Amino acid sequence: MRLLHLLWPHLPLRLVRARATADPGFGSFPTGPVVLGGRPWTDGTVLDANPSARELGVRRGQPLGSAHRLAPEATFLDPDPAADRATIERAMEALGGFSPGVAGASDPADPAFGLLEVQIDGLEQLWGPEPVLVERIVEALSGILPGAPRIGIAGTRFAATTAAGAAEAPGHPWIVEPGGEAAFLGPLPAALLTPDPDVRARLTRFGLRRIDAVAALPRSALIARFGAEGERVHARANGQEIVAFRPHQAAERLVLGLGLEPPIEDLEPLRFVLHRLAGALGDQLLARGAAAGRVELRLELDPAFARRGTPTALAIEQRFPEPTAEGEAIDRLLFARLEREPPPAAVARLELELAEVAPATGQQLALFVPQAARAARLGWQLARLALAYGEDRIGRVELTDSEATLPEARWRRLSIGSGSAGGFHPIVPEPSR
Repeated sequence: MRLLHLLWPHLPLRLVRARATADPGFGSFPTGPVVLGGRPWTDGTVLDANPSARELGVRRGQPLGSAHRLAPEATFLDPDPAADRATIERAMEALGGFSPGVAGASDPADPAFGLLEVQIDGLEQLWGPEPVLVERIVEALSGILPGAPRIGIAGTRFAATTAAGAAEAPGHPWIVEPGGEAAFLGPLPAALLTPDPDVRARLTRFGLRRIDAVAALPRSALIARFGAEGERVHARANGQEIVAFRPHQAAERLVLGLGLEPPIEDLEPLRFVLHRLAGALGDQLLARGAAAGRVELRLELDPAFARRGTPTALAIEQRFPEPTAEGEAIDRLLFARLEREPPPAAVARLELELAEVAPATGQQLALFVPQAARAARLGWQLARLALAYGEDRIGRVELTDSEATLPEARWRRLSIGSGSAGGFHPIVPEPSR
């Protein structure tokens, strides 16, 4: 296997700086120590810090209060994980145009955030030699992620990441020839083999300062000394893969829209259109053997005869009690939301999107109970009742301690988990820049 690793060190702070630069209302980016993660009095941890803050001892993963004690003069910035996640998804979508094997962490709190992996086996005839492929990929990502990445190519994930970190300069790849992983890693410090500080310290005490010295030891000796971590250290030192590469699976979405001419004001004809869209998407799910966990209904409104200030677009999001492919169940749940809060103007277009699409799981049917799957049907009934009468009036109970002295301590009340967002949300267009 050949893996290309693209590494953007301190990407969370880079993304914040890039958004601040593009926003004319943000002003100048703070100078001096900067800590990303939230305000110091909040219950959170440091996501990133600039060099000035790191010189004062601020480290990723520290409680924000501890970071404030180390750097009281630092500027603390709030993160935007949704924007960061969307940026990484765009980057992986661009990488998907070069290779079907793409992976990377999309959560800014993940220590691997900022590292993107691409499987490049067999792509030479399509994109050219590896250096040419790298140039094309970096060019495609230049408008998505800020700055040039550090680049490494090798046959294992550990060697590729190490090569990216050892690259002389961003944008210039370090390419490890096939089969040369052990020779490339040999002269490097042995501390790279493990994140465990105790194992690192003991390797140093034993005089094992280089990776080739660790590779020369018997595997059994490392396992006897360090346990499971010793086995991983031995494999890394000898250029062997220990964690299989797993390509990123993008969340599948199904979208279907329909324009309405003339616009519809009454709910009954609107339900007819909704029923058609839900049924068509449900048939697609059934054909794929999949189910959806969430639905979003978007409405474009006709402002011709609406009151002043009425939004031109509305969105409603609904989570299902359980993943489903039944168009009729989706239709009934959404229509209950429409009855609860009808659109304030005639609907000119209706668009339905099913999200969190995944393979449908099988269900074990009872052998002696005639009412099969009644728990699932009860969940849907509770969801519709909550939409009709309010979630504060409909709920369920869970037995916590049947031996508790007080009766009220034996159970607790839970919400039905319908996931309703409490009505329509106006869609406000972003201001042009």
